[in-house]
Amino acid sequence: MTGPLRALVTGWFSFLHGEVTAGDALAAEAVQRALRGAGVPYDTAWSPAFRPDALHLADADPARYTHLLFVCGPVHSRRSPDGAESPLTALHERFARCRRIAVGVSVVDPADPAVRRFDEVLPRDAPGRPAATVDLSLSAAASGALPLVGVVLTGGQHEYGDRRRHHQVSDALTGWLGAARVARLPMDTRLDTRDWRLPATPQEVHAVLARLDAVVTTRLHGLVLALRAGTPVLAVDPVEGGAKVSAQAAALGWPAVLRPEEVRPAALDRLLAWCLSPAGRARAATYPEHRPAGEPLGVLVDRLRGAAGAATERPGAGQPR
Repeated sequence: MTGPLRALVTGWFSFLHGEVTAGDALAAEAVQRALRGAGVPYDTAWSPAFRPDALHLADADPARYTHLLFVCGPVHSRRSPDGAESPLTALHERFARCRRIAVGVSVVDPADPAVRRFDEVLPRDAPGRPAATVDLSLSAAASGALPLVGVVLTGGQHEYGDRRRHHQVSDALTGWLGAARVARLPMDTRLDTRDWRLPATPQEVHAVLARLDAVVTTRLHGLVLALRAGTPVLAVDPVEGGAKVSAQAAALGWPAVLRPEEVRPAALDRLLAWCLSPAGRARAATYPEHRPAGEPLGVLVDRLRGAAGAATERPGAGQPR
């Protein structure tokens, strides 16, 4: 090791095909905060598949660092399912001149070469240790709460033929949502008693919708059921010129609706901000008590009563055969 002290923070989140979990990212944040508090300069290497704009291992010059820190996750040299060498083995070899420390990791086999090649291991759990240490992610600073937004999309509705813009609308929405500062919850209004990932009853759908801050949907029932739960909804009609989603928004007097030709990030930002505002929440809160006029149920009942009355007036009606 030569030069001034500088650390490179790595983990499974650094490898091209490595897994990035929320716990890994928070553990890295905890280590970064500790390094800043100690006045230790550092860089963090991320997978290019996860963060294309960040520092990547391939671009991190080992000569620039005195220490390599490996944070969170299991430490092992097991080959990947396709037979490729363990990325941890390659990490050891590339940064062999650095002092290498594993922190907050799980040690499965203390004799594993990936474990033994670290200069120091500060595990969260390991065989023979009397007790585990608390995972680093718990000590990461909690950020402000993000709005929780349910996402209900449809790719069907082929009855609309060449007016369908479902794929274009879904691509635009998911691209926009991926960059939005919200927590996203994919949902479906389709019921299935065989698949635990789908709701089995309308009550289950309602229980989720009622707990959300907003809903983004291209489904008619995504719109209606969100308002039934008192949750504001940004509805996008995926049919060119507008179809049932636009018609239902008009029937309900709900203003946060777009047609395919209107879907742009600025318009989506504006309507979502309104949905999350006190005005949007207050407007949505009026709908659980909203009961539509008697049509078409009143018309249906009248028709049936009329049919029943006509049947009893026919000669012989109601007489035993």
